[in-house]
Amino acid sequence: MVAFTRSQATLDSSMDAASTLPKPRSGAPRARGRSPDWMIWTALVVALAFTPRPALPQAGVELVKVDLSVVAKGYRMSKLIGSSVSNDKSEKIGTLDDVVADKKQLNFAVLQVGGFLGVGGHLVVVPYDSLVIDDAGQKVTLPGATKDELEKLSQFNYPS
Repeated sequence: MVAFTRSQATLDSSMDAASTLPKPRSGAPRARGRSPDWMIWTALVVALAFTPRPALPQAGVELVKVDLSVVAKGYRMSKLIGSSVSNDKSEKIGTLDDVVADKKQLNFAVLQVGGFLGVGGHLVVVPYDSLVIDDAGQKVTLPGATKDELEKLSQFNYPS
């Protein structure tokens, strides 16, 4: 006698085993004994994989508290660009067109000299440290320079 989980059947010697097996149903093939739990686990893995997580701090990166009173005393480049540049004799010698910096500090000031109302002038570069900016950030001076001397410098063109 052979026992099945759903029913019991006797197997006698005159019946062959193939005739006692249930015949397959027509239609979609049946899954190989998988329980529906695999769908739950798959959905859980996908959900966890795409869940946003907070970024972990990188080694060597350190946030520093900034004294805002010191920042407030600094010069805003957006306010300085376009300012007239004069020499120590209070003669206008050009206009501050741009400031060029590397990763650590401000290196160069680009001045527009000559021309009228920004037309016909050319750009020259001077060291940023050579500029003197008043405490209010309103007046930019290049001591010892003249308009003629600046116009003799090599013309600067922005890389395209």
